[in-house]
Amino acid sequence: MGVREGEGSMGAAAAGVVHRLADRRETFATVESLTGGLLAATVVEIAGASAVYRGGLVVYATDLKQRLADVPADLLAERGPVDPDVATALAEGGRRRCGADWGLATTGVAGPEPQGGKPVGLVFVAVAGPGGTEVRELRLDGGRDQVRGAAVTEALRLLADRIDAPYPA
Repeated sequence: MGVREGEGSMGAAAAGVVHRLADRRETFATVESLTGGLLAATVVEIAGASAVYRGGLVVYATDLKQRLADVPADLLAERGPVDPDVATALAEGGRRRCGADWGLATTGVAGPEPQGGKPVGLVFVAVAGPGGTEVRELRLDGGRDQVRGAAVTEALRLLADRIDAPYPA
């Protein structure tokens, strides 16, 4: 499935998030690495997104993850950018930097070659919100377009799941 073929599922996931957050009067922000702005572009295609989407950061270069999204430099040096704790830090940093209720992040390897010993299709998506932070590891198949499109959809699904989850006691 290419990005064009995956636009339906990406758009549906984005619409669900936008409408749920509008109902709750909450906002979100994105921090993207491997998706390179595709997540933000998918969100702003939805009518009404301006009521809930604060903005985002595209931190494709590793040094920008630290400088713009507040990912600890020692974490990046020790583990590299494709790591669950880096995804968590990206989501938390984006939430904080953009002044949003929720932060949503993507990091991983879209290909065509492995990166830093990590295989193509290894992706981490994370959401930071009022009830804490959650990260999911994904093993996605396909080429760059398929991996990036699926990462967008899965990140939005994670946010939707967290929006609907009860807050911890």
